[in-house]
Amino acid sequence: MANSPASERRFLPFFRRYTKTWVHAVATAGLTAFGTLTFVDQAFALVAVAIYVLPPVVLYLRGANPGVEGGVVSPERGDGETTKIDPDEDDEGEVDGKRGEDDGKDEREREPRESNSSKESEPTGGSGPLKGSDPSNSPAWTRASTPDAGTLFDAVVTEDGAYAAGEGGVVLRGTTAKNDWDFVLEDGPGANRADLRGIDSTSDGATVWIAGDGGALGRIETETDRHTDYSAPNGVTDNWTAVAAAGTAGDETILLANGSGQVLRGRYRDGDLAWDAPTKPGSGSSLCAATMVDSSVGYLCDTNDGVFETTDGGGSFRRIGIENVDGTLTDVAAVEDADGPYVTADDGVCCRYADGTWTPNRLGDAELRAISMTDELAVVCGASVVFERRNGTEWERTVVPADGDLLGVGVGSTRAVAVGSEGTVVERSRR
Repeated sequence: MANSPASERRFLPFFRRYTKTWVHAVATAGLTAFGTLTFVDQAFALVAVAIYVLPPVVLYLRGANPGVEGGVVSPERGDGETTKIDPDEDDEGEVDGKRGEDDGKDEREREPRESNSSKESEPTGGSGPLKGSDPSNSPAWTRASTPDAGTLFDAVVTEDGAYAAGEGGVVLRGTTAKNDWDFVLEDGPGANRADLRGIDSTSDGATVWIAGDGGALGRIETETDRHTDYSAPNGVTDNWTAVAAAGTAGDETILLANGSGQVLRGRYRDGDLAWDAPTKPGSGSSLCAATMVDSSVGYLCDTNDGVFETTDGGGSFRRIGIENVDGTLTDVAAVEDADGPYVTADDGVCCRYADGTWTPNRLGDAELRAISMTDELAVVCGASVVFERRNGTEWERTVVPADGDLLGVGVGSTRAVAVGSEGTVVERSRR
């Protein structure tokens, strides 16, 4: 996870986009041409390497972005302005060989940007309307009061509160009644301070599952905050990159994903937890995110453009995309009433799946790190911004009062929460 503005222009996603440009094609041709002349003079090898290596290095150092018209990355940090982005505008062209059904020209409406060098002077409001309310009356994103917790990687919202998990095995809880957060766990479910990378709740919100490094795994009963350590399920001590849960308390299905491309399904029934053997839905690329719509339907995504669907509660998976994307996938989310999942990528694009077609929507140029959804609201977070979309309307971008870079987001019926580095928690109610 990146913790600085410079990381928003990371070299790997930049180079993946560069390889699809005419500049790369010319450089490759030059490499081949001068490479064939090495039989005349070995010095031509230096010329060939220089022709191939120098263009991407120069473009990267100059801040160029091959995926953006004009080749310049626009800054993603600002002073709290709201940007409206038309829904499902297809900036990226065809995906999976099909054109998105919501083709359209770029009709972004941008408000004038005002310079502001102080983070503390950023407005804590300015976000778009929720539930059709007037923007001036809509709840603002505010900075929560949290203990010294280090980096928080993921969050989930239940009916009774919100939970966040992070480094050193920390789990925080914030109640809906006030904007204060406190520790549920300070050193992980196994008291070994292993970093916790993922958190999710059952459908009824009565149970929260946490997972992370070294096979760390725990179950928290939200009514009492009592936790049980289930680390190293089936003897597996890999680093879990994501966890997804569904069902109701006492009748729970859990999916665990790791960096080796494996997924492990567990079923918790009246106090007994049983695990299937690990399976590998894709090619072995790291699985980076998991979500479950209900006890049967769920989705995974990996770092090699793979999105996988299960309809039998994790017993089997089929690949549903995505081809021809420039960025690396970072997160996946879905809800019961939607046609399919949404995925985010580190090149600023969010893709929606419906009727066998992936429709891309560029929200910006910087990395999108996480997404969470309810039936009415989807929220995506970047380094210091959130994007919100209600009932299929346009996406709205808001700079939030975050002390550190945002890394995870959770949305529930009563509130939305985003978390990140330096123990950052920002939230807003949904009245």
